[in-house]
Parts: sequence; structure tokens; C-alpha cells
Amino acid sequence: MRAEAPPPEVVVRAMRRRHLPGVLAIEHRVHHPPWSAGTFAAELAAGDGRRYLVAQQPRGWRTRVVGYAGMLTGGGEAHVSTVAVDPDAQRRRVATRLLVRLLAEARELGVERASLEVRASNRGAQRLYSRFGFAPVGLRPRYYPGDGEDALVMWLDDLQSDAYAARLARQAARVAAADAGADERADAARGGRR
Repeated sequence: MRAEAPPPEVVVRAMRRRHLPGVLAIEHRVHHPPWSAGTFAAELAAGDGRRYLVAQQPRGWRTRVVGYAGMLTGGGEAHVSTVAVDPDAQRRRVATRLLVRLLAEARELGVERASLEVRASNRGAQRLYSRFGFAPVGLRPRYYPGDGEDALVMWLDDLQSDAYAARLARQAARVAAADAGADERADAARGGRR
């Protein structure tokens, strides 16, 4: 059986206006109704209290946006407002990379607690958020426009604790270990047995 080559390295950086075409392409594929270009531009322009990130992957001599995430902060709390990954790049730890960076930035800002909403039917996203310490605390009925699906509300406490720093480090290490394993599988596929 031939091992699949690992995807090119994914880099997480601050979202800028130049990233919006890639962000909007994903937004239109995964959210119904999607946020508009104006909504994203207003969020980026608002500055203080908002953090938006993109995950980019090399494609030839250019890069493409494969995911993005954002949060609002204030009063010692953060709200994760969006996390999305291009369907063609899902299951490659893109969302994990984004959340590691987003929550690390929340810690740097002194944030103590964070919240988010996730579709009640999206078990995969709920498992991801649980790995980061988010726990369900309630339901927002008919929260999502378009289909009226309920949202599960999840909260994370103690972001400033040493225990949470260790949890975040474990998530970052998990990504690094998975990447190393993918590199080893690709090397084995190219070189046969060692």
C-alpha cells in the first residue's frame, strides 16, 4: 500500500484584507448564509478586541487560504466567532492549528474564559472543541439562520491556569507529531523499506 504524501506545511498568520477572497471562497462553501465581504472587512477594521487568523498552504509559488478563525475579546472573556476549513483541506489538523494560535493569543491578552456556539449536529466540531477544554453548557434554539438549527453553547474556563497552558501545549504537540508521522510515511513511500 502506497503512503500518501503529507500536505505542504500549513502556516497560521493574522488575517488581512488581501486574504478575503480566499476566506470568502471557503465561507460560501461551508456557511449558509455566509458572512459578506463587508462583514469581514468591518471586523478587520474594528481592530481592538478582535483577532482573525488564516491558515495558508503553499500552492506553487503562491499560497491559498485553507481555513480561518476569529474571536472577540473584552472584559476578560473571549467569544470564538468563527472557525472554518476548506472542505478539501478538512481532517488535516487545520482547525486545530487555528485554535492553538487563537487561544494562545487569548491567553496573551489575559482572557480567563471563552465561549462559542456550534451546530448541535456537528459532532466532529464538538469533539475538537472538547479537546481544547470547551464544555457544553446550554442550547440556543433555532440559532442558525437559513435552516434554524439549534446551537450548542460551549464554555472554557481557566485559560490563564498552568493546567490550561499544558493542555494547549499538548494540542500543539499533537499537530507536530501527526505532521512528523506524515513526513515519515511519505519518506517510506519514496524510499521503500529502511
